[in-house]
Amino acid sequence: MKKTTDIARDRAYDETKTVFPAEMARGTYITNPPSLRALKLMHLMINKAGGRMADDTRHDMRLSDVRAIDGMANHDRKSLQPLFQELAGTVLTYDDTESKKVSIGGLMEHTTIDYRDEENGDLALSWRFGRTFRIMAEESNHWAILDRQTVFHFQSKYSVLLFQYFASLQGLKYKTGEVFTVQQLRDLLGVPKGKITRFADLNRRALQPAIAEINQLARFTLTATTKKIGRTVSTIEIQWEPKTDIGKVKRELGNASVGRKTRRDGGADIIPVSFPATGSVRYTKPWEDLAKQNCNWNLDKIADAFRSFCSGRSIRLDAHNIEKIFTDFCKKQKRL
Repeated sequence: MKKTTDIARDRAYDETKTVFPAEMARGTYITNPPSLRALKLMHLMINKAGGRMADDTRHDMRLSDVRAIDGMANHDRKSLQPLFQELAGTVLTYDDTESKKVSIGGLMEHTTIDYRDEENGDLALSWRFGRTFRIMAEESNHWAILDRQTVFHFQSKYSVLLFQYFASLQGLKYKTGEVFTVQQLRDLLGVPKGKITRFADLNRRALQPAIAEINQLARFTLTATTKKIGRTVSTIEIQWEPKTDIGKVKRELGNASVGRKTRRDGGADIIPVSFPATGSVRYTKPWEDLAKQNCNWNLDKIADAFRSFCSGRSIRLDAHNIEKIFTDFCKKQKRL
């Protein structure tokens, strides 16, 4: 039987996918569940480690590797440090049913941010996975192959956790649903103890928004059905179905995230169809927001520079993906 690490080695060529141990995908977090940004960083770290994820070794990447990912925040040392702290505090539990042993330990053993080259806009990042994670990865023979772009475009940690769980089930035959108690669902979504205690709030604030985002960006759709004992919800069945046409998913992932919720809710797309032909991006939506989020240039200068950039490459200011082109342009200027 093949191991998860073997599959990760075999697919090292495919930068669009992450091979993820099913044990991780199906919810091994016990305490201190990571935030959305920390989850995305964790996915990138596992992707970078690939077939070496179970090795007792140091893994390395650069800040430029993080910034190159569409859907990741435009990180720097100040923003990365608390995320590594979150991951260092994440506790995993691995139950080996064959040896009848439960291992409990941290996700991370050690991380380093080397900022000697920070003045040039880059950092060297290194880490060692904790022993519990390495044991889990080494012994894992069930895996999820995740669309990396989908994970990095989610805007909620609930979406990431629910997506990775059901992505790990996509290869199963004769099974199209999973039943959870309310507490099991809370654990899966990483809801801290004492938070969102009523199921109605859990459903409204966590489950349904996550399902809606997954259905918009993933290759499968989810539906949830509740069962009650009297007036109390006893279980929630979540069913999945593969999409036969993923063209709409690909188009959505290619668009800027601005306006995505409006499109998901069935409203009109509020993104302007054209970049301003003259003047500044100041007071123009979404261009001012995109510039501020991804670049530290003067708003007047960035507009002129982008129009010059488009003109030199024969890119129309009303191109269908002009928002993404502008976002990528802004990120590149900040790195420079």
